[in-house]
Amino acid sequence: MTDLQQQTLRAVVNRIIPPDDYPGAWDAGVGDYLTRQFEADLAPQLELYCAGLDAVEAESLTRFQSSFARLTIAEQDATLVHIEAGELLTSWPIPPARFFELLVNTTAEGYYSEPEQGGNRAAIAWAMTGFDEHVQS
Repeated sequence: MTDLQQQTLRAVVNRIIPPDDYPGAWDAGVGDYLTRQFEADLAPQLELYCAGLDAVEAESLTRFQSSFARLTIAEQDATLVHIEAGELLTSWPIPPARFFELLVNTTAEGYYSEPEQGGNRAAIAWAMTGFDEHVQS
């Protein structure tokens, strides 16, 4: 994954699960989780993820003449809403709805996974949901 794809991934997952009183997806370890998964179970899909991230970047450049990671939150959200709805200004090498669904699912998976998997840093997502009393020490 290139540096630009990594920056786009970080920005996208932070819009899927944005920070509020709790960390957003990236700070909660979703990036670490995905990195591990791309080296294991998701290895066959890494090319699909990279193509999707490149397409998000192209869509952003066409809509706002700026890299996705540099857009305002409102512009990022608008871009993602258009992508999810299939309202595209650019050609996509993969079905955008499929890519978006995959990314939402793996982001949530990483956010709420066991911390040993690389995501859910310090079991913060479990604490947020009240599951922390069930965490084994």
